Amino acid sequence: MPLQQIISLKYNTKIFVWKISESFNELFRSVVLKDVSLARVENMKAESHQKGFLAVRKLLEVAGYDDFDLYYDDFGKPNLKDGKHISISHSNDFSVIAVSDCNLGIDIEILKDKTLKLAPRYMDVSHLENLSKEEALEKATVIWGIKESIFKIKNIEGISFKNHIFEKKFELSVGKCSAELRFENQVEQFNIQHQKVDSYILVIAFRAN
Repeated sequence: MPLQQIISLKYNTKIFVWKISESFNELFRSVVLKDVSLARVENMKAESHQKGFLAVRKLLEVAGYDDFDLYYDDFGKPNLKDGKHISISHSNDFSVIAVSDCNLGIDIEILKDKTLKLAPRYMDVSHLENLSKEEALEKATVIWGIKESIFKIKNIEGISFKNHIFEKKFELSVGKCSAELRFENQVEQFNIQHQKVDSYILVIAFRAN
């Protein structure tokens, strides 16, 4: 079973990580989908996206839910019918979900050179100074994940990764940091946890107390 791990965190939070090793047909036959989900799968052009979508449904089962318990609001944010908070992400061979008593955001990203090349577009590149290329790539990927995760919590149109979400300086080895969102004359604080999973970076964001 390709359930990679289950991570328990504060706020009765559990992170479920699935490493995709199955074929599309194996995944498709192993889940039950509501009509709208079936239509989404059929309209996806890339098999990797289809498999990521189906692996999320497998993770829902591990967490005690199924596809019928999941719905999306008008802004595309996923929700669970029992009122628990959920965040979803998938990238290449991994899918992850987070289920929690509090609103949170999760992101998983494969380590790829393009993330580092695009860094000036979404972050303060001074945070990458004096690092090896490998360390800079990991840190840039963490920072991208921070911004994705915070955006998933807020889910408001108009938020710019570079101009509105700011990570505090941090050391990769610590595995946690903080960030803030400055948007519409408000400043919100977030606590971040991150870790490396194979050749991927997993990031989880919570609102700070």
